[in-house]
Amino acid sequence: MKTFLIISIAAAMVVIATQVKTARSAGRTEQYPYKVIKTYRDFEIRQYERAIFARTKVAASTYRSGSSEAFRTLASYIFGGNERNESIAMTSPVAMRQDQGLEMEFMMPSKYSMESLPTPNRQNIEFYEKPEVVMAAISFKGWASDAKIAEMTETLKLLLEKESITHTGNFIYLGYNPPYQVINRRNEIVVEIIK
Repeated sequence: MKTFLIISIAAAMVVIATQVKTARSAGRTEQYPYKVIKTYRDFEIRQYERAIFARTKVAASTYRSGSSEAFRTLASYIFGGNERNESIAMTSPVAMRQDQGLEMEFMMPSKYSMESLPTPNRQNIEFYEKPEVVMAAISFKGWASDAKIAEMTETLKLLLEKESITHTGNFIYLGYNPPYQVINRRNEIVVEIIK
């Protein structure tokens, strides 16, 4: 019994240490830069900087059913599946939206331009440059699911309606953490504001 207790405590300490290290390393990952323009009780209005994104689309009717395939496609590119076999640093967050399928985007590190990015080996990856944009954002913790994403999207819609803020209606889910991170998970729903 004593040996089992010692092993259990040691295993728990290893898990906790791993999660703390993961949370710290996630904090050092380059993130989609923005500044907060206005803070409301339950959401923010943010000015996002210009950035370059790689995106792919898969035939999926839910986030759950399409996220793994879309992630593998984009991850293959940044892990060397390109003309130069070049590894590209992971950034945060991963963006997803439903639009006749599931579309996923990775922001490219800021050191790249459209011209300097290596060509992907796969055909179903494209790049685009997003200009500065103003978006409303609502955050939630824990694990994201289709139900939670739908709930938070509806919540943000109602909050924006209450404040008479018009938007495009193209809601995007942002996930900031790797799947193996258990603590301090950050998720957001964002939508572009119409001025």
